Amino acid sequence: MRFGPVPLDQAEGHILAHSIALPKGRLRKGMVLDAPALAALRTAGQDQVVVAQIDPDDLHEDQAAARLARALVPDPERAGLVLGPETTGRVNIHAAAPGVLEVLADRIHALNALHPMITVATLPEWQRCAAQSLVATVKIISYAVPEAALETACLAGQAALRLRKVTRSSADLIQTRVGDGEKLAEKGQQVTQARLDRLGVALGPPVLVDHAVAPLAAAIRSSQAEAVLILTGSATSDMADVAPEALRAAGGRVTHFGMPVDPGNLLFFGEHAGRPVIGLPGCARAPALNGADWVLERLLCDVPVSPADIAGMGVGGLLKEISARGRPREA
Repeated sequence: MRFGPVPLDQAEGHILAHSIALPKGRLRKGMVLDAPALAALRTAGQDQVVVAQIDPDDLHEDQAAARLARALVPDPERAGLVLGPETTGRVNIHAAAPGVLEVLADRIHALNALHPMITVATLPEWQRCAAQSLVATVKIISYAVPEAALETACLAGQAALRLRKVTRSSADLIQTRVGDGEKLAEKGQQVTQARLDRLGVALGPPVLVDHAVAPLAAAIRSSQAEAVLILTGSATSDMADVAPEALRAAGGRVTHFGMPVDPGNLLFFGEHAGRPVIGLPGCARAPALNGADWVLERLLCDVPVSPADIAGMGVGGLLKEISARGRPREA
């Protein structure tokens, strides 16, 4: 593509690079200059205009954006994504349903490094998405790009985006009581309900048991939900504390305890009868983002979470402080 000023008698069929205000109306950038537009420029006293001239080996911005979007998401229905129309060199990509966004970051990095005019921006990997939310945008910055560069970018970014939809439709929250814990339990139920509503997951009726291994294990075994959440009246402080022990006593296993995310350090998770079990930290009683959200959202979408994944959450894991915490970071 060639860019720069040309005489008006050489400008027909080229793309107007900058919007121009006229005594009557306005010529908008990106339009293809035709005879009436050039006549209006002459009447306004112009003798040249800045244009973009597309070469034979170039691809128009809209065609390029559409092609790259189709490469990123070759099968939108299967990927759980919706490709928007191409306009001004842009295609927006939206979530078709609630879920978390899977991004093959190496592919996005590779295509963004190929040509400065070919760009893709996405939400962070594993970001929770509501239905119809914008998850990525393809933008061709210039009016055209070399077709060879675009083709290379399409190969580099092949199938780099996918929505992992919610696969667990129901969850139970089991809370433990230490002393008079009814008000605390009510708050935990309400906040958890709001979290699950965002993902379209039904929360079962309140379950409140004594803070001891046997009653908590019995409640875990009794749950018929597709995921089990545990919120203890006293914080889980060790892998051998009440809640992890109760999960093991119920016949489940504990995968990991603790995480380098604050708030959210005192989380544990595992499984029971093929369903995820998450021991929520006390900060989960507040609606603010905490480390448990990142684990909960992935597991409800059947995205495996390993101890290595948890360890990798430390960078970016210093979240906004929750003022209601009993022991804030800084007194």
